[in-house]
Amino acid sequence: MNILRHSDPDFQSQLNEAASAGSLFDPVIEQRTRDIIEAVQSHRDAALVEMTARFDKAELEPDQLALTQAEFLAAALKASPELRHTTAAATRNIATFSKRSLRKNWSAKNAQGATVGEKFDPFKRVGIYIPGGTAPLVSTALMTVTLAKAAGCPEIVVCTPCAPNGRVNDDLLFAVKYAGATEVYRLGGAQAIAAMALGTPSIPKVQKIFGPGNAYVVAAKRLLFGHVAIDLLPGPSEVLVIADDSANPRFIAADLLAQAEHGSGHERVWLLTPSNKLIDAVRKEVDQQLPSLSRHQFIRRALEANGWLIQTQDLNSAIQIANRIAPEHCEIVTRNADAVAAKVVTAGAIFLGNLSPTVLGDYIAGPSHELPTGGAGACFAGLTADQFQRRTSLVRYDAAALKKSLPFVQHFAQMEGLDAHGRSAEIRLEKPPRARKSSK
Repeated sequence: MNILRHSDPDFQSQLNEAASAGSLFDPVIEQRTRDIIEAVQSHRDAALVEMTARFDKAELEPDQLALTQAEFLAAALKASPELRHTTAAATRNIATFSKRSLRKNWSAKNAQGATVGEKFDPFKRVGIYIPGGTAPLVSTALMTVTLAKAAGCPEIVVCTPCAPNGRVNDDLLFAVKYAGATEVYRLGGAQAIAAMALGTPSIPKVQKIFGPGNAYVVAAKRLLFGHVAIDLLPGPSEVLVIADDSANPRFIAADLLAQAEHGSGHERVWLLTPSNKLIDAVRKEVDQQLPSLSRHQFIRRALEANGWLIQTQDLNSAIQIANRIAPEHCEIVTRNADAVAAKVVTAGAIFLGNLSPTVLGDYIAGPSHELPTGGAGACFAGLTADQFQRRTSLVRYDAAALKKSLPFVQHFAQMEGLDAHGRSAEIRLEKPPRARKSSK
């Protein structure tokens, strides 16, 4: 891991590197993603088939992109009792939390007596991306699809990569259907995002896209915004720990290792602490724990590139740096952690105390683990069920309310030089012209 101390002569320049936006705006990744999008836009299903063969080594025809009911049934029959129990437990927490996030219709009177309000309808057709890669992210299926179902979306489309033999992991497939997906396609990467955003003969266009992914998936979501609505920019995993000398170094090391193990190499982890002793202890714990982990090669690569142990001047400095980084996950392991948390205003999710590791948010706590990364937490919040709802405002005037509003309308129309605007209100309060009598 990279060690940085506030007393280092190049502290600020090194800190700039540690706090950089990662792969979110990488120009090379962006150009490659543009090429993928243009290929899907031009060649549609043919591009999807070609890229599935190129990137996933799976030879498919367009009519094989969609998973079949027979495959869903086979996955359900293979599901172990442990998988069923775990999936049910997590889904209960996620659904309960999600329903509290849903927005409700409302109406009220404005100052002139008109009825105004809002109604919230579920998007009819949503697309959800679930990463595949080196690990089947069963939890991500629950943390996204469950929210769409809670919001009442009737068409829930899932895209996820397949293996070279064309198969999708059975546990993932079971979870996707259990959570409420109505269509599943064996399609990964930026090409999946392009297919859902633009539509192809095999995959009809969706209204909004959700879900995390690698740097190419995130770039595709950003580039396709406008063709389709998107949720946020959740890329490779991140965790930032703010700690003082009350923290347990074994626990911190385990949490840094956990978030670095996904395998893209773009994962980022930070420890911010005034305690030099804690930094040394965490570094030793990382070295001791890492060799025994099954994905130690992936973890080591991520830690070497984007793993930082940073000694700050004091706890307030650590908080300022955390707000600058805007991490996906922020663990606060300090005395009076609630007071520290109140000052952290850009994190996707905050975990308080020695006994609240990020992994609980990944799997079971209830809030969705789809969170902004790469600094996007400064302007995006994490995924909630209300993002699956479409808002519409409602306005109803009667004659009395219109009469009270007319002077304001006339003044605005006069200031803006839009006399037809004013006329469209005035005409409703005029007496209709009398019909002329026809002469015989």
